[in-house]
Amino acid sequence: MATLQEVTEARTARVAVRRNRPRRPVMWWQPVVVLAILVGIWYAAAAYYDHVRNLAFLVPYPHLVLKAIVAPTLPDGSPSTFGNDLWAALGRTTVVSLTGLAFAIVIGVVWAMLMAQAKWLENSLYPYAVVLQCVPILALVPLIGALFGYEFTSRVIVTVMIALFPMVSNTLFGLQSADRAQRELFRLQRAGLGAELVKLRIPAALPSIFVGLRTSAGLSVIGAIVGDQFFQRGNPGLGVLIQVTASRLMGPELYATIIIASLYGVAVFLVFGLLGRLAVGRWHDFG
Repeated sequence: MATLQEVTEARTARVAVRRNRPRRPVMWWQPVVVLAILVGIWYAAAAYYDHVRNLAFLVPYPHLVLKAIVAPTLPDGSPSTFGNDLWAALGRTTVVSLTGLAFAIVIGVVWAMLMAQAKWLENSLYPYAVVLQCVPILALVPLIGALFGYEFTSRVIVTVMIALFPMVSNTLFGLQSADRAQRELFRLQRAGLGAELVKLRIPAALPSIFVGLRTSAGLSVIGAIVGDQFFQRGNPGLGVLIQVTASRLMGPELYATIIIASLYGVAVFLVFGLLGRLAVGRWHDFG
């Protein structure tokens, strides 16, 4: 059985190896090249739908989409209010997604901590996390709307349901991945379950928790947009704006809304990835 000194020395050696590991060069130009290729393909597809099929609204030119984001105008050249609608909808979607993500983090971590205390608790509770992940959200929309209304609360509930499972599964995996020798050492020292959880399991689970955070952060954006499309009362978000622009055949505005929603999802994912690197990057290879 490993002693406390041996465990400490092994951990120090691992940290030293990671610190001395050469940093990978940042190849920023590779995504730029891929983006240029994709934009070229987009222009070719837009030209095909414009000149061959006379359906320009289906695939608008990229510069028209950029103009719809930066300086939207009406067909007669007068200024359009689409820009204000877009940023207002983005703000409302942001509030819904971050609120749902906060609830998903709290519920998921507490749920996983409870299951990590005993195998019978995991066997009893984990199947319901799987069921929650697999249940069709569309089937629950009428029930959620009837119970909680069709505005902000229902949107948040849908967001929580979509973003919850990665937090539960990743946190549980991290809590169970604590070194077995260290766990036996804690029990040998007659440490309680609370002390073992706070001093051993949670620090060991941090990398997995942040992986779950990144995944749930991206899913929370999807949940907010999906919930907005399901529950169209109250203040509209990006989901409603996507449906409105699609129904009115506003091609550039539709693509602009989709791109802004995608960029917001990427931004949320990158923010939590940065937080993960700041929190555990010094002693764990957090990609």
